[in-house]
Amino acid sequence: MNLIVAADENWAIGNKNELLVRIPADQKFFRETTMGKVVVMGRKTLETFPNGLPLMGRTNIVLTHDKKFRVPGALIVHDMEELHEELEKYNSEDIYVIGGESVYRQLIDECDVAHVTKIDFAYDADAHFPDLDADPAWEITADSEEQTYFDLEYYFYRYERVRK
Repeated sequence: MNLIVAADENWAIGNKNELLVRIPADQKFFRETTMGKVVVMGRKTLETFPNGLPLMGRTNIVLTHDKKFRVPGALIVHDMEELHEELEKYNSEDIYVIGGESVYRQLIDECDVAHVTKIDFAYDADAHFPDLDADPAWEITADSEEQTYFDLEYYFYRYERVRK
């Protein structure tokens, strides 16, 4: 299973249920990487999408405790057991965890690859991603040249779980 995230230099990923910054090249990378795949997210993440609708061209699975929550075009699951039952139907390599913070934390140990857009800036934030640089279970296996968006520098990294 994979995960994909954009994080600042302190591994912050959001503030007040919004992305910290929208970088067109990062959004393009996200779209190209997840198109035709399965994306797993929490309800609050789904609600940040345009009109709160699922991402087109992908199988959207939303994890929420709200038993009444429904949205056209998405599969709704209410706990980890139900989520795992649903995920068994798909090739693990085609599954991408896309947030938010609590969903990342619940599923990170099941992921083998992390696509991280690392933004060289510190934002005010109330949601964070686990620090993969401080976790010996993860190593960087690919990185990009420095990218810029106006005066913002960022990099694309691929982390992989270290198999012992």
